[in-house]
Formats: sequence, C-alpha cells, structure tokens
Amino acid sequence: MGLIRAAMGAAGGVMADQWKEYFYCEAMPADLLATRGWKRQSGRSANTKGSDNIITNGSIVAVADGQCAMIVEQGKVVDICAEPGEYTYDTGSAPSLFSGDLSDSIGAVFQNIGKRFTFGGEAPMDQRIYYFNTKELVGNKYGTPSPVPFRVV
Repeated sequence: MGLIRAAMGAAGGVMADQWKEYFYCEAMPADLLATRGWKRQSGRSANTKGSDNIITNGSIVAVADGQCAMIVEQGKVVDICAEPGEYTYDTGSAPSLFSGDLSDSIGAVFQNIGKRFTFGGEAPMDQRIYYFNTKELVGNKYGTPSPVPFRVV
C-alpha cells in the first residue's frame, strides 16, 4: 500500500507544481536587510496545493527598485537579480507543462514523477527566493555603530 501512496503522492505533487507562480516582496522598511519572497495567491487561484519551496520554470520574480532578489536551491545561490522589473525563472529543475516545448516538458514531468516516487512522493529539493534591501542605510557610518538595529526576517 505504501508504494501506491508514494506513486499517487509523486504524481499529485508534480501536477500541483505545474502552475507558474508570481513571487514578490512588499516595500522594505529602512531597518530591514533581508526577507523571504512570497508567492502571490488569491482566492481565485487554482494553485492551492503546490509545494511552498518549489519554483516552477517560467515563474515570475518581481524585483522592486531598491531590492535585490537571490534564488537559492539546496542552499546554493543559483541566480541573483538586482535590476528592477520582472525576471523569468527557468533552470530546468522544476519543469512545467506550461512553459517550453510540450513534448520536452512531458518527458521532464514524468522524470520528475519518478524522482519524487523514490523520495516517497515528496519533492527532493528546496528552492527559495530572498530579497535584500539595497537602499542606503541611513545612520550607518564607517567606524561607528549604527543607531538603528537592522532586522532580517
């Protein structure tokens, strides 16, 4: 029974992670150095069962003025974007039927299902987006301690 459950979990998880996401960070206050990026989800979204730490190929990462986005996979920095605007994420590690050539994507999705099956149906990777505040840190002078305690959320 465990094999059937793992197969169903792997197939269901991969299919739930097919949707492209939109990652963003709200305006960062002056005392915040870094925070995690979040998926935009509303009540209308069909993407309610996707994994929290999987970034699907073709997803959008929005970078505001005064911010830098860093994408981390398995603890390793895989990409950095410091220019304001929208960035399209595509590394091939989380294939989607909704991006790229359909015939190539179908094969990659089935490979992903097989990989997840060997991990009991769970995603065998961890991907996250962190945003860093690149605005001038007021009151931070060389050689003197800052009067403002900086936070990392």
